[in-house]
Amino acid sequence: MSEPPRFDRGHTDDLMSFLAASPTPYHAVANAAERLEKAGFRQVAETDAWDGTAGGKYVLRGGAIIAWYVPEGAEAHTPFRIVGAHTDSPTLRVKPRPDSGAHGWRQAAVEIYGGPLLNSWLDRDLGLAGRLSLRDGTTCLVDVDRPLLRVPQLAIHLDRAVNSDGLKLDKQRHMQPVWGLGEDVRDGDLIAFLEETAGLPDGSVTGWDLMVHPVEPPAYLGRDRELVAGPRMDNLLSVHSGTAALAAVAGHGSGLSYIPVLAAFDHEENGSQSDTGADGPLLGSVLERSVHARGGSLEDRARALAGTVCLSSDTGHAVHPNYAERHDPTHHPRVDGGPLLKVNVNNRYATDGSGRAVFAAACEKAGVPFQTFVSNNAMPCGTTIGPITAARHGIRTVDIGVAILSMHSVRELCGAKDPYLLANALTAFLEG
Repeated sequence: MSEPPRFDRGHTDDLMSFLAASPTPYHAVANAAERLEKAGFRQVAETDAWDGTAGGKYVLRGGAIIAWYVPEGAEAHTPFRIVGAHTDSPTLRVKPRPDSGAHGWRQAAVEIYGGPLLNSWLDRDLGLAGRLSLRDGTTCLVDVDRPLLRVPQLAIHLDRAVNSDGLKLDKQRHMQPVWGLGEDVRDGDLIAFLEETAGLPDGSVTGWDLMVHPVEPPAYLGRDRELVAGPRMDNLLSVHSGTAALAAVAGHGSGLSYIPVLAAFDHEENGSQSDTGADGPLLGSVLERSVHARGGSLEDRARALAGTVCLSSDTGHAVHPNYAERHDPTHHPRVDGGPLLKVNVNNRYATDGSGRAVFAAACEKAGVPFQTFVSNNAMPCGTTIGPITAARHGIRTVDIGVAILSMHSVRELCGAKDPYLLANALTAFLEG
């Protein structure tokens, strides 16, 4: 094994900046694209004809980004090495009629997106961000990154048994945030407020994709700052590490025998079935067009995909000190123990023995330790984009990630070193 990489806190500092600046999938892909632009990548439009020249390119569609780097001398049948991730996180999203309220309170009507830990959203200072669609057909991003909304919890005096019987939240009745006072609640008030905030003319917004987010910034925890707490680590941590790895490989990309790819999808938290999700056509279209742009045929595409490997990178569960019995007794992943190899024989994860060998080789090359995650048989695990990617495109896929606590909370917890170790392992993988 190579010498282990010396921990660079600058990578984790940049992750924290990325998390804070990416309250929605739309902001996340814009920030990833900005980092890739600095590394020499250029955006290509799906409506344009593509050329097969060497260099870095990327496609943006909604909350998804596909980026790839074609090295000099790449052939039409050159296989890909893909880092897959997702940009969305469980949250509260604004409904089509946002304005509601009662008893003198002005409220925002929200819908539950994905599977959040609802109690973690209570009594938090919340902002509002997303994408605004304008009357002229364009879109713009908006981010009210200040305390604007709050989901107030019921006082213990009115729910005396809450600590003994547990908190029970109704998703419709109890999760609607307040954002002001007023008896006269009118349709259009919230959108008019966002138009004013974004400096847009009155009535220019005709559509919106808006979500609530905590405004408390990420922070180091612990005696030696060995932990990081922050929002949306599931799964912007992987998006950030994948972006850093692709930029690093492109920076010294001569002699690559694979075409490195970053595929960050939206809508993983609700099944991936959308035009920007892993179960949609976006990745397959980009790979196929890349082959054809280099003069390739259907046969070249088949050859390229047959040699392609994807690392599906998503967060996993670190062993919880207060609930150790919920984990498999022989698999206790620890934070800062290196990235996880995620295994499930019922194909909730796509890893098999040959995939394990690929990941082990990348970690050995990078000098990075890794751990294995298997769920307790009595606690069925979730799933990822890994099995979807393998089944949809017929490519070998391996599920990996970083161990965290409080997954799907408004504020998750990881080790300060693990994001850096993951980025090093992904860089070694993309280099082949």
